[in-house]
Parts: sequence; C-alpha cells; structure tokens
Amino acid sequence: MSLYYVQKLLYQLNRDRAVRRRFEEDRDDLLDEYVLTEEERRAIEDGDIGLLYVMGVNGQLLMHYSAQLGQTWDEYIAAMKEGVKKHGPVREGMYTLLEDRQ
Repeated sequence: MSLYYVQKLLYQLNRDRAVRRRFEEDRDDLLDEYVLTEEERRAIEDGDIGLLYVMGVNGQLLMHYSAQLGQTWDEYIAAMKEGVKKHGPVREGMYTLLEDRQ
C-alpha cells in the first residue's frame, strides 16, 4: 500500500488549484504521477471515502476530498462508517484500533 502517495495527492488537491483542475480535466494523467495500487487508484477515481478511510487516509485530508466531491458532513461520516462495515477495520495509519496492533 502506498498510503503516503494517496495522502500526498489528497493534500495537493486541497491546496493547489492547478492540481484540482488537472484532476477534473485529465485525471488519468495526474494519477499516473503517483505511486498508487490499483485499489487506491480505484478508490480515488470512484470517490470511495469509506475505502480510503479503511486504507488509513488521514481524516483531515479525507474530509476536504469528501467536500470536493460535494458530500455533506453527514454523508462523509456515513461513508466512513459504511467503509468499515464493507471493508473491515482500518488497515494502517493513525485510525487503526490499538487492540489490533501486536
């Protein structure tokens, strides 16, 4: 998993208008510049907030991406909860459950 690159992309989408424009106009070309797994790329392309959350994406970055997609706060929270139901517990990053760590 390349969580770093997913988060770097989402950070840049939040901070840089040129990156947002490229994301809207030529998404494939932009995503090719990041080292992403197929699952990560699909989650970004599909706007799958729940899967991105389960992958371990930081909530601050994810919140802005969700808003960029046009989701309300309640939809964002619901998407994260649904992601855990569908894909299981958070896999990595700061949101993993302490009891799952060995």
